[in-house]
Amino acid sequence: MTVTAHGRELGSFLRSRRERITPAQVGIPPGTRRRTPGLRREEVAQLAGVGITWYTWLEQGRPINASGQVLAAVARTLRLTDAERDHLYRLAGVPQPLAGVEPALDIPDELHAIVRALDPLPAVLVNARTDVLGWNRSYGALHHHLVSAPAAERNTIWYLFTALQEHSRILNRDEQAPEVVAGFRYSYSQHLNDPQWRDFVARLRDASPLLARLWDTEDVAPPRLCDKHYGFPEIGEIRIRSTGMALVDHPGIRIVVHTPADDCSRERIDRVLRRAAAR
Repeated sequence: MTVTAHGRELGSFLRSRRERITPAQVGIPPGTRRRTPGLRREEVAQLAGVGITWYTWLEQGRPINASGQVLAAVARTLRLTDAERDHLYRLAGVPQPLAGVEPALDIPDELHAIVRALDPLPAVLVNARTDVLGWNRSYGALHHHLVSAPAAERNTIWYLFTALQEHSRILNRDEQAPEVVAGFRYSYSQHLNDPQWRDFVARLRDASPLLARLWDTEDVAPPRLCDKHYGFPEIGEIRIRSTGMALVDHPGIRIVVHTPADDCSRERIDRVLRRAAAR
């Protein structure tokens, strides 16, 4: 029986969630001969009120019919968050109201005009995979190596995890990384049948041991923008707050605007812009 990409992802996700629940959390004596961390498959099945064979097949990623009601019981047993539950439903093939939509490849001129008009606030156009589609002068000054990269690497997550130390200006990467990966997995599960997404994740895993380690945790959360701290030689630290705006007329595309978190950061962004203009 052929297991699909969704099935493999589903099985891996369920195993990771099952292994993090201790017997004590669900009122089961720990025993002395447990070979696996967390709960056994038969314990999850019993607690969720489903058959052990059915749950085993579900965790193996087999193409079985899973109702929303039964998946809800499994989600409660595994103590999934709202984001993790939605992730489970998508992987199991239960329709969700917020499916991902790939944007058109051609970006309308008016979107580029809006981004340019936001100067001196750094602003960028990105798609669901965080590919950089357009930017303004201020964003280019702050992220020179990102916007100068080849198109296949002009991606904010790729830059976060693979930029050379002397090129990366991000000071709080380790703080951001787990949340960024959890949010990206949330988006990835909506594009499992897209070979470009699968190839991108495979390349990321090969390029970044940190990304590979975080990806293997199977953590998932709704994507959200993080505050960022940048360091520029001879200028100092710049703190920015990111605001994302989804475009109703262009599904899958967002405008992300960076706002200085304080007056000092605003003044330092101005200095970065003056230096870029001088170059």
